[in-house]
Amino acid sequence: MKKILGAIFFHIFKWIGWKIVGDLPPGLDKAVMVVAPHTSNWDALYGMIGIVFIKNISAKFAVKKEAMFFPLGSILKRIGAIPIDRSLKSSTGSKVRQVDMLTEMFQKSKKLILVIAPEGTRKYAPRWKTGFYHIAMRAQVPIILGYLDYAKKEAGLGPVIYPTGNIEEDMEKIKAFFREKTGKYPHQGVR
Repeated sequence: MKKILGAIFFHIFKWIGWKIVGDLPPGLDKAVMVVAPHTSNWDALYGMIGIVFIKNISAKFAVKKEAMFFPLGSILKRIGAIPIDRSLKSSTGSKVRQVDMLTEMFQKSKKLILVIAPEGTRKYAPRWKTGFYHIAMRAQVPIILGYLDYAKKEAGLGPVIYPTGNIEEDMEKIKAFFREKTGKYPHQGVR
């Protein structure tokens, strides 16, 4: 099903003037892929479908549980959606349960690319969610920078970052890459 959808979306992307650039490094079987900037509902179409389906990447992607209503939810599950309950917190107030659950998925899988929007919202977020970073650290997998650039009509795969454990330094490298990309609503993008 994904190959057929990939072929269909390849032609749609070509027709609307968008291009998909970059490739996964050969042999990369496990990674967290962050896709940004996330400023519009269209980002799911361009980011998830454009990058994942057209590049034929076998991926799962995190989706807020509120998007999993009928009939959309069953379609999303078939193409790899994992519902995320953003309200879940542990006794310490952190979102440890979700990080643990997604880290465990990596441990149980031979191949897994997990797609996440790091901002956690379509609005400007001065402080990004860090769950993706903690998942990558715990699962000992790299972070792929998937991007959208509406100014260039481009969706693509950027550099692969190997988290060092210095979250502030690593997050600055990641954000610096995305600052050069234009979201559909630039004022809501990465600063």
